[in-house]
Amino acid sequence: MTADGDTPVARALAEWVVRLRLDDIPADVRHAACRHLLDGLGTGLAAAREGAADPAVTVAIGLGGPPEATVLGGRTRISAPAAALATGTLVHALDFDDTHAGGLVHATAAVLPATLAVGEQVGASGADVLTAAVIGYEVVCRTAAAAPHAFHARGLHATSVCGVLAAAAVAGRLSGLDAARLTSALGIAGSSAGGLLEFLHTGSSTKQLHPGLAGSAGIVAARLAAAGASGPDTVLEGGYGIYAALAGRADVEAKSVLDGLGDRWETTRITVKPYPACQLLHASLDAALALPRGDVVSVVAELHPDAVPIVAEPRPSKVRPRTPYGAKFSLPWSVAAALADGRVDVRTYAPERLDRPEVTALADRVTVRVVDLPGPAADAPGRLVATLADGREVVAETARSRGGPETPLSDVDLVAKAVANAGGASAATAALVRATLDLAAEPDLTRLLDAAATIGGSDS
Repeated sequence: MTADGDTPVARALAEWVVRLRLDDIPADVRHAACRHLLDGLGTGLAAAREGAADPAVTVAIGLGGPPEATVLGGRTRISAPAAALATGTLVHALDFDDTHAGGLVHATAAVLPATLAVGEQVGASGADVLTAAVIGYEVVCRTAAAAPHAFHARGLHATSVCGVLAAAAVAGRLSGLDAARLTSALGIAGSSAGGLLEFLHTGSSTKQLHPGLAGSAGIVAARLAAAGASGPDTVLEGGYGIYAALAGRADVEAKSVLDGLGDRWETTRITVKPYPACQLLHASLDAALALPRGDVVSVVAELHPDAVPIVAEPRPSKVRPRTPYGAKFSLPWSVAAALADGRVDVRTYAPERLDRPEVTALADRVTVRVVDLPGPAADAPGRLVATLADGREVVAETARSRGGPETPLSDVDLVAKAVANAGGASAATAALVRATLDLAAEPDLTRLLDAAATIGGSDS
């Protein structure tokens, strides 16, 4: 699908959102969406168990509101915007959630909060929820990929910038907005787009909040449009639109958002993370785990230039990160931990494991060589040149990180990740897997949310 020269992109996008039906979505795209929803449910439940998003959950419950929706893993009903705030933070809190490499966005963290909250609020069928989720995936991936890495280069989190648009599209579709009001919802949502990356310099947890804030704001934007508020239909391509104002790119071809819409599905090109760390580290971690343990004295990691300011600089805070979240965005520390432990998992980034002498000493000897690599940084190859104790040099490399469209996790491995994140095999996790992977057949979200609440330990 393409828009003609006179149709604003948001309006063309809204018209597609309103028209789309489940039968228009190919089976492989539906299955991919269900896989990503399950992966996001697992990462959110793991974060709940770890207490990683407790401030957001506490605030959301405190906000209360009409009993419309529940926080993932709970049963207390609060307003849908408040529930989305908590659920979005939970899904993203461990940085174990999926990533679309072309847009460098955490797709499910942007889509799942509004999908669950508004889907529960309106009693939507599983088929309608799945359709809305695919809409959200396409919106967040396409709007971000139109300006690859441009938001990050300006110090903004693309997941937050584009996630609020996806949440507005999801909420508007599930709420039954027509194309005109959905266009306004997108325009209103654009005024809430943001999300600073300054956390990279301190290790603070603001990034965890971004998908939750975007989900909440997107739902509010849809409600404002339903009540008659208007928003600019040039929210993307306008002179003060998202690309010009937030990406600093007035030259972005915003209509590329619409290229192949309904024929080429970005939902199938989202990477499932094997490691709970920044996606820009993953190819290097794959390579590190192929090196001999206990014999490496120094490492030179080749790195895409766009990744350097995020995972390699400033060097002192990357060698000795102050917080678990800081460690998740440190190539030197994460590679050193992988070499020390022979694995990278949720326990790798536990607070008490950050100051291990064997890891910090090796991290000080992990350096970066910037290489002009083609394509997006999140899909770049990983190559490590390691010096061993006997003086030999060995090279470990991978063409791209595991879990992406060219090297996807199998259904078996994806379910295993979700079950492990949900706390292990049980009747409740089995019910959660069935209800999510067969979402289109569910009459509503009751069975899925009940299973998640049981896993979360909530009885009321």
